[in-house]
Amino acid sequence: MTMTDNEFRFFLSCDINLPVTFRVERLEGNLPLPKFPNLENNAPSENRSTEMFVECALYIDGAPFGLPTRTRLESAGPSYCWNELITLTTKYRDLTAQSQLTFTVWDLSHGEGLIGGATILLFNSKKQLKTGKQKLRLWAGKEADGTFPTSTPGKVPRHERGELERLEKLVNKYERGQIQRVDWLDRLTFKTMERIKERESLKNGSSHLYLVVDFCSFEHRVVFQESGANFLLPSPIASTNDIVIVWDPEVGKINPSEHKQLKLARSLTRGVIDRDLKPSSNERKSIQRILKYPPTRTLSGDERQLLWKFRFSLMSEKRALQSFCVVLNGEAKQALELMGKWEMIDVCDALELLSPVFESEEVRAYAVSVLERADDEELQCYLLQLVQALRFERSDKSRLSHFLVQRGMCTSLRVISALCNIELASFLRWYVAVELYDPAYAKRFYCTYEILEENMMKMAAGVNGEEDGFKLWQSLVRQTELTAQLCSITRDVRNVRGNTQKKIEKLRQLLSGLLSELTYFDEPIRSPITPGVLITGIVPSESSIFKSALHPLRLTFRTANGGTSKIIFKKGDDIRQDQLVVQMVSLMDRLLKLENLDLHLTPYKVLATGQDEGMLEFIPSRSLAQILSEHRSIISYLQKFHPDDHGPFGITATCLETFIKSCAGYSVITYILGIGDRHLDNLLLRNDGRLFHVDFGFILGRDPKPFPPPMKLCKEMVEAMGGAERYISNWMIYLHSTPWLCD
Repeated sequence: MTMTDNEFRFFLSCDINLPVTFRVERLEGNLPLPKFPNLENNAPSENRSTEMFVECALYIDGAPFGLPTRTRLESAGPSYCWNELITLTTKYRDLTAQSQLTFTVWDLSHGEGLIGGATILLFNSKKQLKTGKQKLRLWAGKEADGTFPTSTPGKVPRHERGELERLEKLVNKYERGQIQRVDWLDRLTFKTMERIKERESLKNGSSHLYLVVDFCSFEHRVVFQESGANFLLPSPIASTNDIVIVWDPEVGKINPSEHKQLKLARSLTRGVIDRDLKPSSNERKSIQRILKYPPTRTLSGDERQLLWKFRFSLMSEKRALQSFCVVLNGEAKQALELMGKWEMIDVCDALELLSPVFESEEVRAYAVSVLERADDEELQCYLLQLVQALRFERSDKSRLSHFLVQRGMCTSLRVISALCNIELASFLRWYVAVELYDPAYAKRFYCTYEILEENMMKMAAGVNGEEDGFKLWQSLVRQTELTAQLCSITRDVRNVRGNTQKKIEKLRQLLSGLLSELTYFDEPIRSPITPGVLITGIVPSESSIFKSALHPLRLTFRTANGGTSKIIFKKGDDIRQDQLVVQMVSLMDRLLKLENLDLHLTPYKVLATGQDEGMLEFIPSRSLAQILSEHRSIISYLQKFHPDDHGPFGITATCLETFIKSCAGYSVITYILGIGDRHLDNLLLRNDGRLFHVDFGFILGRDPKPFPPPMKLCKEMVEAMGGAERYISNWMIYLHSTPWLCD
């Protein structure tokens, strides 16, 4: 069960068909000296061998359940460490809320010497199974008592708890993963804890003896429930008006009576009755409100019934199909009959039908048929999401996977020189290859990868003598070989001691020496971020390294047409989130231009080539931090490249308009996407006045800074527009030119 805030995921004890398992670890504290005169400082003397064991027994509702189990005899070492795994015949599903484990420590070297015993409940007061290490205080000279309530509780009484007990509880949470791990802080903390333990031990003399037991842990917490019960037993209701929280396991499940009623109401025979129904004015308003819901909104039962009732009158509404498919989710026969007659939806709307909400193969196949109408440029805008949608298909070789492969390769029906198809094939291969690292879906993505390879290898050469499929595939495979060599170079450069300049010298030395084959490729390779461009080698003298913790490479490649292509290669950083954000910026830029509004955005190319590596297009620019440091203001910087004595602030009107539009565009985009961690080092400015953002490590409202502003707009940018008053007037002009942007 998935919850939020203070709620959690959990298992039910009645569903766990595993034997009760725990580990008896060690004994801590000083043994009682009166019975063991030869023991000093918790260590056995050389003349006397102490042999001890622990007897474990399970009690359910105060009665013994099963036979007791004993550990091996332990005689070596001062700490009496058994570290023995005990597995009982009883299973977790057989336990009750009052199940207890008893532990009695015996010493055979002194007759049948009884050291002490302790008892522990397996479930806490919240009916959750106890997990992790438990430190039980032994009752000296008493055998563990399994009655309920017990007379030998291993839990230290609250009034006797000190600093050591509090620290032990925190360590237990840490080992269960409930406290975040910070290596350097953890090392300091554990050293301090050891000193506190030594100090407390010397101060108190610790006359108590403790047994450390490690209980089995599960992926999620285990909550007690009896087999066949429908709810958790609530706490006894007191005389006060306390709220008692009861978990209902049937929440979210299908009501059989309601499901049967819906099937009868949606019978095909009712089509004749419902065909001529028209919604009233109020019903039409309700329907329009429902159609405006976001995809994540769950429809209520009444809303579903309303859409079903007037389904025939909605068939001319393209937007209504997604909501109607939600109503009919799982009823393929009904959905198929109506989808074929529905007004054809837009390509972008078909993406919603490929979400995990829709499991019906017929609905997903319909979405693919809509996508077939998209041209290659539009399809490339959604390619990343379509590859992720393969996770929600019901088979490895789905219609969606075959569709992506067919559109990604250049078949005999398509001209092989069409570079858009080459780009689709290259990006599809990279998007799928990155997902091979996910063990949950590796098999599915590998299947798609094989289909792409098999189909491309069979492809014949073009009519004008272009490359055949085999050579094209080999060119794409060499992209992977190139990234592997760049990863090796990055590791070698990082190992160089010294400043950035020494690392740059090492990079150029490697490219000119041991890795000189990278300066001139035997055969041209298609650039991973721009597959339409053939690169022939790296220019060592124009390659460099950024001053950063990860030392990303800035490489200049020669191109087959005599030009150059500059990219940034990063190793050690997951740039898939940057890839997603830049894709959203590119899509927004496309939508704005369709509305005849060019905000001069800079959607540079980003491609993740692995879980912690990738390439970015290098855009010549400078950060606002550098500009303000060297030129004191953005206006002074722009005056250097676009001076105009008669223009506003001594800058050409075109340059200033470009700057204002790009600021307006990115301000809205960063607000919509909730981009965080904005500072002057990740705001870049091009010579033509285009401002753009980089480094999208924090999105969707996350921000490392406390109380971040919702609109990412600094005062230096406003001053470059002429101050607050002029900025507001320019801002309103652009907003009024696109009313849908305000929405």
